[in-house]
Amino acid sequence: MKKLFFLTSLPLFICLFVQAQEILPGISVRNTGGKIIVSWRNEYQKPVSTINIQRSYDSLNNFTTIGSVLTPQNKENGYADLTAPYSKMYYRVFIAFEGGSYIISTPTRPTKDTGAFTATTIKYPWQVDPTVDPNINVPPPPSVLPNTPVILYPSKWVFTARDNNVVIHLPDVETKKYSVKFYDELDKQLFELNNLILS
Repeated sequence: MKKLFFLTSLPLFICLFVQAQEILPGISVRNTGGKIIVSWRNEYQKPVSTINIQRSYDSLNNFTTIGSVLTPQNKENGYADLTAPYSKMYYRVFIAFEGGSYIISTPTRPTKDTGAFTATTIKYPWQVDPTVDPNINVPPPPSVLPNTPVILYPSKWVFTARDNNVVIHLPDVETKKYSVKFYDELDKQLFELNNLILS
């Protein structure tokens, strides 16, 4: 009886913890313990001749090919970037078909792979405990205002001029107190400017 229970529950357990891969031209990019894993599912009917994996510091330019897939016709495939210089780089795949046509996927950043299944649906009391009355209504969850986005790249307020000097142009500097922090590409703080004044 225990073996039967184990054999029937094993596929369900695996389905809960396996993350779905994107279908080409979409890709899944995960950061798993410092290793960047780029994965996808190939459901093209047209024969794929080449799949190249590319990365860049920004999402628009300077993509370089870091690897190629040996058998691009496989239904499930992937690539592990073990030498990523930065954990928040952008990744994309270049897909070439027989006959010369090609597609380039949308640039994607890695998401942190926690290895745990997170349920995003709200469970009502009667779904958790079958003895609870199903007519109980659960109040909606409190609405949370989205956090202010963290700017990770140069902005229109702090930038480099043509002569390579840093220009800081802040609005309402007379009435507000600003501090500016500078980081390197590894998120290590270089220096901080406090109490900026109008000059």
